[in-house]
Amino acid sequence: MPTLYIRDVPVGVTETLKERAAAEGKSLSAYVGAELAKIAARPTNAEIVAKLKTRNRSTGPTTEEILDAVHAGRR
Repeated sequence: MPTLYIRDVPVGVTETLKERAAAEGKSLSAYVGAELAKIAARPTNAEIVAKLKTRNRSTGPTTEEILDAVHAGRR
C-alpha cells in the first residue's frame, strides 16, 4: 500500500483529527486513511453532471405539476 505524506497541516486541524481518531478507537493514520477513502469514493461534480445528462427525462411531472406541489406545500 502506498504511503502518503501531508505537509503543513495546521495544528488545530491535526488536534481535531487526533481527537476524532481517539473517539473512534483508531490511530490517526487509520482514521485519516478511512476519511480519505470516503472522499475518494464520492463522485466529482463533473461526474454527477455527466450522469444526470444521460438520464431519460421524457417522463415525470410537468413544470406546472411541480409548481402546484411547491405551492401546496407552502399552504
